[in-house]
Amino acid sequence: MKRAIVSSLGALVVACSSVADPEGGGGPQPTEVVPLAPLGPVKTTLDRTYSPKRAPQKAVSGKNPSHPDAYATYLSEGFGELVEGAGEPYVMRTLGGEMVPTPGPSPKRLVRFVHMPDLQILDDESPTRLGNFDAPELTDAALRPQDGYLCRMANAAVRTVNVLHKADPIAFTLLGGDNADSAQTNEVDWVLGVLSGADRIECDSGADDDPVAGPNNDGKDPFKADGLAMPWKWVTGNHDVLVQGNLGVGDVKRREALGVTPNGGTRHYENGLLGAVSREDVVADERRALLDRKALMSKVASHGDGHGLGPAERESGRATYTFDVDGTPLRFLVIDTAADSGGADGLLRRSEIDRVIKPALDKAKAEQKLVVLASHHAQTSLTKNGGTFGTDAPDPVLPEDWATFLGGYPNVVFSMVGHSHEHKVREIKTPGGRAYWEVMTAAIADFPHQFRVVEIFDQDNGYLMLRGTAVDYAAEGDAVAAEGRRRGVVDLEAGWTPGGVGKKDDRNVELWIKKP
Repeated sequence: MKRAIVSSLGALVVACSSVADPEGGGGPQPTEVVPLAPLGPVKTTLDRTYSPKRAPQKAVSGKNPSHPDAYATYLSEGFGELVEGAGEPYVMRTLGGEMVPTPGPSPKRLVRFVHMPDLQILDDESPTRLGNFDAPELTDAALRPQDGYLCRMANAAVRTVNVLHKADPIAFTLLGGDNADSAQTNEVDWVLGVLSGADRIECDSGADDDPVAGPNNDGKDPFKADGLAMPWKWVTGNHDVLVQGNLGVGDVKRREALGVTPNGGTRHYENGLLGAVSREDVVADERRALLDRKALMSKVASHGDGHGLGPAERESGRATYTFDVDGTPLRFLVIDTAADSGGADGLLRRSEIDRVIKPALDKAKAEQKLVVLASHHAQTSLTKNGGTFGTDAPDPVLPEDWATFLGGYPNVVFSMVGHSHEHKVREIKTPGGRAYWEVMTAAIADFPHQFRVVEIFDQDNGYLMLRGTAVDYAAEGDAVAAEGRRRGVVDLEAGWTPGGVGKKDDRNVELWIKKP
C-alpha cells in the first residue's frame, strides 16, 4: 500500500470517527470523552479469586488469538470466561523454614505501598512492531490480543489503587519497569498521563482510529485519566529503553519509528481491518520518536515531582536512586538493570556498582537504614550482556557475584522485582549466610493482570514482616478495561502465554525476616 493511499484512508477514518460539529461548521470535531463512573468498594484476592474457565491448551499453529479472526473464533468456542472462587488467605513464610515467631507487644506498620510492574503501554501501530514474529513461548509477547487495550487496563489499575487508598492510605506506588513497551515518546507520554492524570488521553497514533463506532467502547477512544492519588516512583525496564524490549535505539530504528514501513508487521485499523497485522505501510507520526536514556530520564524527571529522578539521573541516563519512608528506618534503593545495547534480560556492571550502588548501600549501612531494593530484573535474570541481541559488557555482575556483594549488607531485607510477569517469592542466600526475600509481582499486561499491595511491619520482636496482597484491577463500569482482561484470558487459554499466577505461596504472603 502506498503512503498517499494510506494517508487518504487515514483522513477518511478521522472524518468517520469524529463527532459532528453541532453548529454545522468547522469540520470534524474531537471524539467525545465520556467520564467513567466512580468505582465502588474493591475486593482483593483475600476476598475472592478468578480463574479461567478453561484449562490452557497447547498452542495450535495458525490459531494465534492476537489475530482478529482467530480471536473471534476463540470467543465463539467459549474462551475468555473467568470463574469466581474463594479468596486466598496469607501464607506465612520464614527464611530457612524456621518457626513463625510470636509478634511483640507493639507491632507497627512502617509503610503501605503498591508494587505495579509491567504495564507495557504500547503503540500497536508503530512501524517498529514485530507482529509477524509472534509465536508461543520465546516470542509470545510480540503480539497480544489486548495490545490496543493496555492503556485502559493500566487506567483501571490506577482507579483500583485509588479506591484502596481511600479505605487505607497508600504511601506511594512503586513501578516495576516496562512501563512503556518500546521506548517511544508517545508511549511514555501515555504512561505519564495514565499515572498522573489527564483530562484526555488517546492511545492512538497515525490515523485517528475508531474500531468500534462511538465513544468509550474500544481501546483507541480517548478517555479521562484520574491519575494516582499518591506519589509514584519510576523503575526502568528493558522495554522502557529498547525497541520492543530487545533492540537498541540507534539511527536505523529511529528512522524506522518515524517512517511508514513496518518490516516486522504491525496492526492496522484503517479500512475496516480492525487490528489485522501486516507489512502494509502505515501513516507516519512524529510522536513515535524513540527516546534514548538521557531523553527518557529528562522527560520523567521533569514531570510532576520527578517520580524519584533528579539531576544525577538526568546526567547519567540511569534510574538508580534512593528514597526514604519518612518516620521509619526504611530506605528504598531503586536499581536500573536494563541493558543499553539490547537484550531483554538484566545487566549490572561493576562500574555502576562502584559509581552509585555501593556508595548508596554504604551510606544506608552507616545510617542504620533497612534497605528495600527495587529493580525490573530478578537476581536470576542478570547476564553478561542482557541476553539475545545484547553485547558483552567488560565488567558484568552475574547472579552469584550480586549475592556475594549483597552479603556485605545485612541491612538489605527485601527486593521488589518484575520482568517475568508472574507472582514469585524467592529466598536469596548470600555466601555469608545472610538471606533476604525477593518478591516478584505479576504484570498488568498479561494474565492475571494484577498488582500487589505491600505492607512492611516491625513486629516488635526482632523481626520484620512483609505482607503482600494480590489485587485484580476493577473494571466495573469500564467495558473497555473488561474487554482487555477477557482478551488476556483468551491469550492464556489458547496457550500463547504461560500466565503468571504462580503458586499459592507466591501470591498472598507474609514474609518474615530477622532485623539486622
